[in-house]
Amino acid sequence: MFINVLGNWNGLSLEKLFKERWKAPKKLVHEWRMSKEVMLNGRTAIWSTILQQGDLLSIPLMDAAENETVQATNLDIPILYEDEWLLVANKPAGIDTHPSQPGDSHSLINGVAYYLQQTGQTCMIKHIHRLDKDTTGAVLFAKNRLIGSMLDRMLEEREIKRTYVALVEGTLHKKEGKINEKIGRDRHHATRRRVSPTGQTALTHYRVLNHDSKRNLTLISCTLESGRTHQIRVHFSHLNHPLAGDTLYGGKKTFHRQALHARKIEFTHPISEEKMAIEAPFLDKPEIFDGRNL
Repeated sequence: MFINVLGNWNGLSLEKLFKERWKAPKKLVHEWRMSKEVMLNGRTAIWSTILQQGDLLSIPLMDAAENETVQATNLDIPILYEDEWLLVANKPAGIDTHPSQPGDSHSLINGVAYYLQQTGQTCMIKHIHRLDKDTTGAVLFAKNRLIGSMLDRMLEEREIKRTYVALVEGTLHKKEGKINEKIGRDRHHATRRRVSPTGQTALTHYRVLNHDSKRNLTLISCTLESGRTHQIRVHFSHLNHPLAGDTLYGGKKTFHRQALHARKIEFTHPISEEKMAIEAPFLDKPEIFDGRNL
């Protein structure tokens, strides 16, 4: 993999770039050091070398073997953004992000593996976060171990912002607010979660976008400061405004699924350091969300 050294890296040694700026996994850095395959301007790199803008760095990132367990399935998954490091896919409803049981080959990652196969790419693929089976929208994937570890850390440190839109039942009287309620498992139901004082910290910020008085539904935008299972669904059910279509959490069967869509993902690209903002179009037919209202 070839990388043009950025001006922001001027004065960093190669070792400091890997260990301090990228915070690359120690095992991976050790592999690179032992293999002597890291190249700088066409020559075997000396790790104490100070980098300068315009230098050409080459690192070995052949992780295709890690994909051998992912079966490729043609699911016609829309790809919203892609470069040699990562991609963002638009997940449709009705499929899991990754196989939920042995032999399952109809998850989002199977569809993305098929896309990579068809485009002649032999890289690995790893999802950085998940969406519920019936939630649609943007999902971020890494194409190698280095970028995977960097994106995992960014997600943990809340440097990846995900914005959702949802339709909730009733009228929210506050135009914006936050729901700060811990979430834990519901011991009476295998898959359901609930607000619980002994659960994990969960904070949801929301903003009202529109209200459909005819159907008594409110369109909202949400961002999360945590990523608990079913977080948005649990929090709005707790407020007695369950998501439309979310029968698991008390919503009416207004739609064939809960009205929740991961609309946008924003982050700083770990390698190019560019600001990324990728939006996911709605996929439902018939439509659940009216794009004109957003």
